[in-house]
Amino acid sequence: MSSAPPSTPRRPSILTLVSISAAGALSMNIFLPSLPAMARDFGVEYGFMQLSVSAFLAVSAVLQLLCGPISDRFGRRPVVLGSFAIFLLATLGALLATDAGWFMLFRLIQAVVTTGFVISRAVVRDIVPAEQAASMIGYVTMGMSLVPMVAPTLGGVLDETLGWRASFVAMGLAGLAVMTLCAFDLTETARGGGVPLRQQVATYPVLARSQRFWGYALAATLSAGSFYAYLGGAPFVGQVVLHLSPAEVGYWFAGPSIGYALGNYLSARFSTRIGMNRMILSGALICSVFLVLALVVDLMGGLTPLVFFGSVGLMGLGNGMLLPNANAGMMSVRPELAGTASGLGGAMAVAGGAGLAALAGALLHDDTGALPLLVIMAGSAVASIGFILWVMIRERQVISRG
Repeated sequence: MSSAPPSTPRRPSILTLVSISAAGALSMNIFLPSLPAMARDFGVEYGFMQLSVSAFLAVSAVLQLLCGPISDRFGRRPVVLGSFAIFLLATLGALLATDAGWFMLFRLIQAVVTTGFVISRAVVRDIVPAEQAASMIGYVTMGMSLVPMVAPTLGGVLDETLGWRASFVAMGLAGLAVMTLCAFDLTETARGGGVPLRQQVATYPVLARSQRFWGYALAATLSAGSFYAYLGGAPFVGQVVLHLSPAEVGYWFAGPSIGYALGNYLSARFSTRIGMNRMILSGALICSVFLVLALVVDLMGGLTPLVFFGSVGLMGLGNGMLLPNANAGMMSVRPELAGTASGLGGAMAVAGGAGLAALAGALLHDDTGALPLLVIMAGSAVASIGFILWVMIRERQVISRG
């Protein structure tokens, strides 16, 4: 008498997976046009309020290392639902905060929502074979990339009409909607007990001894760092230097998202033909050339919204070409440690971005103009060229010796 095979759990829809990631992107972007107004409202310097971007990213970097192993042990569903519950409570706290200190505390707790970036990819790996995972993750990323195009524009309009707290109300409503969707549609997909955190941490020295891993990881960290520095400084440059309204800053924020989506398309279409390292180098060169040109224009006194945000849009194009290939490069160093490499490299990128964003916020003042931000962005992009060349030279040396 044969027993019936166990039933396969129903797969969560792609809408659910996109929504989990999109909620994190929304929380990072929607309030950016309001940063100067928030600093005035709380009576603090812009540099302190900018910590709501850079410190948020730093907390997210730590979560990149922890949430994957935790979800392996306890399941994807409880981690996602628990994260959104904490996020909703933190959003309420940020709305009710009466001073900048309490606001910043609740803002940092809100970073728990960024676990969705990691968990959505883990769910994809759970439900489809390896050869299909990259394609499905691409669809999730494409859907998520729409949020940074729309969120700052919405935040700018909300700020002008209802004040900056309206953006946090929108965050809360979006978080509640996604949590409800997950409660009904996100089935448990994790299998087995997973790899303990201490075992994953024990594999870090293996990667730390690899020059290729460091080359790819640092190229990704510095290239992404240009974008994170932009997130921290662009609201100040847009409103104080270029004299744009919050809504106008929001409109211009769509530029890097459009560029990044196009870069992702080029990466998916041509990486196999051109080669991973050449795509990374091409992306780094695109980022560097246009950011350096914007820096030169600023030094000549000709910076305009089109020059500044246009160069950042082309930076997004370069990042869209560089980052997918650099991430693939990190995971190719030791394929059996792909998950560890992805988590460690991702944490480095976000932590490095947090540092550059904090530096940009600290250096920008009324009398500095956009110069400190452009120097940080251009310098970071140019440095990424050096690290991918380091990898390419190393690989040629290995081939010549072989």
